[in-house]
Amino acid sequence: MFLLIDNIIIRLLAVAIRIASIWNIKARLWLRGRKNLFERVSAALQNNTKPVIWMHTASLGEFEQGRFLIENIRSNYPGACIVVTFFSPSGYEVMKNYQGADFVFYLPEPTSKNAKRFITLLNPKLVLWIKYDYWYHYLREIQKRNIPLLLVSAIFRRRHAFFKWYGPLYAEMLRCFTWLFVQDESSLEQLQTIEIKNASVSGDTRFDRVIDIAANFTDVPLIREFTGNAPVIVAGSTWCEDEEEIDHYANTHPEIKFIIVPHEIGDDHLEEIEKLFRHTVRYSQLSANNNYSEINTLIVDNIGMLSRIYKYATITYVGGGFGDEGVHNVLEAAVYGKPVIFGPVFNQFQEAIDLLEEGAAFTIDNALDLEKTLNNLLTDRELYRECCEAAEQYVKSKQGATKKILDYIQENRLLMS
Repeated sequence: MFLLIDNIIIRLLAVAIRIASIWNIKARLWLRGRKNLFERVSAALQNNTKPVIWMHTASLGEFEQGRFLIENIRSNYPGACIVVTFFSPSGYEVMKNYQGADFVFYLPEPTSKNAKRFITLLNPKLVLWIKYDYWYHYLREIQKRNIPLLLVSAIFRRRHAFFKWYGPLYAEMLRCFTWLFVQDESSLEQLQTIEIKNASVSGDTRFDRVIDIAANFTDVPLIREFTGNAPVIVAGSTWCEDEEEIDHYANTHPEIKFIIVPHEIGDDHLEEIEKLFRHTVRYSQLSANNNYSEINTLIVDNIGMLSRIYKYATITYVGGGFGDEGVHNVLEAAVYGKPVIFGPVFNQFQEAIDLLEEGAAFTIDNALDLEKTLNNLLTDRELYRECCEAAEQYVKSKQGATKKILDYIQENRLLMS
């Protein structure tokens, strides 16, 4: 029954994507990226003699969750061949040239036939599955071949399908894993309710990733020149709803520098931002030694700089909190010891909840809330200092997940040095 349901879902997904591709660019990329995929994988790996380590991630956020782990594995096992796969175009299209892997591919459509063919081509010695994106045929095929399969930085809640009355069907996928590394005790307790005991609490590898980014920070001279000595508010991963909450404050406070790093950087969206904010310049238009004293809003029109740009902030704002999917990565901002502000949709993100409880973050419902919060942080030095310290200490207290997973790999001799 489960296989029948799973196969129906996969077929419906394939049909939906093909229909959506008529008007949706991501759907077109999803299809285009999988065209002749097996031929490309076969050609890439035909002369490979190294043991393959395969890391699968759904999208860009999950890749960042596994990135520090896979880079540490590469350092510890330099003789391995690293393969990274993505399900979503938003991950693959950004990271397809990632230098930390030997090969980066889309995951083929998750049918039984594709799973067998793809795993035969890769012939991995170890598989890392980051957080979720459970596809039965892939997980079951890996298990059948006795390939070590680790689930990394997973989080489980009672509302998830695994723990419903129909849960045993979904729990079969979890039983395919050799070991499950979960983020917290609550997740471990939930697994125990369905008799899954091959699991342990490791924490979230994203903390290690953002700490590494901050420790290896490299200056962005054009950003430094633009900000000068002014207070700086960096708004990262913003959507239209976020920008509409910010624009009034930016337009009425020319003495403050604003850096907007939108989630989508298509021309239409960038032009909408330029309409909202009065005095703007795009990052691609910046040049050294220019006078930007009359411009207080910088729009970053590229991808990949946000984790460094937060360093220049006096206060950070993380977007997504006014949308259905919720707030984006607050850890990239908090790691620099800066107060974090975000919208009302954050309840599914433990790190956002934690930062609020620690006094390092603030949530807003509208532009008036944002104005009040910014004014308080900019004028109350003691409040600002306490927020900064709380943010930095929180992130530091959560590091270490990557080491726990590496220790497990070494102790169980899943890879040979």
